[in-house]
Amino acid sequence: MKTFNTVLLAATALVAVSGCSKKRPQTLPPAPLDPNAGTGQTTTTTETSEGALVPGSDADFRRSVSSNTVNFGLDQYDIDSAARAILDSQAEWLAKFPNKRITLEGHCDERGTREYNLALGDRRANAAKNYLVARGVDAGRISTISYGKERPVALGSDDESYAQNRRAVTIVVS
Repeated sequence: MKTFNTVLLAATALVAVSGCSKKRPQTLPPAPLDPNAGTGQTTTTTETSEGALVPGSDADFRRSVSSNTVNFGLDQYDIDSAARAILDSQAEWLAKFPNKRITLEGHCDERGTREYNLALGDRRANAAKNYLVARGVDAGRISTISYGKERPVALGSDDESYAQNRRAVTIVVS
């Protein structure tokens, strides 16, 4: 009987311990669709064999609009006159290609908590989305994602770098 109790106790302990698992490590958001997004470089997948850009591609979008990036002030997500001009040119391009979908990425500088920056990045992406929708772009064509401070474009810890990282980036996905 003593052996049975020992085996039963060991089996119970084994089941209890095996049910515990380590906490999954936090993972970064998925990689951007285009590693050259926001750099002004074109990719070979959006070029024809003659080197011309494919109409409606992300590279064509970046070449055709005044910018694929809207910058924001510190702790702000309002659309100023410079942002309106950029988003107006994007709305015009999207009107030419009504079957194209875009993703608006919201980004922040490194200051602030992760949670705060994710929320602020979301507000920035949605502010740009709402402006484009007001300009006639179908809301169903636009998805948003916030990367917070996880994907800086400038790696410095100075005001110039911070200003470059406070942005919303438009990416053509299909």
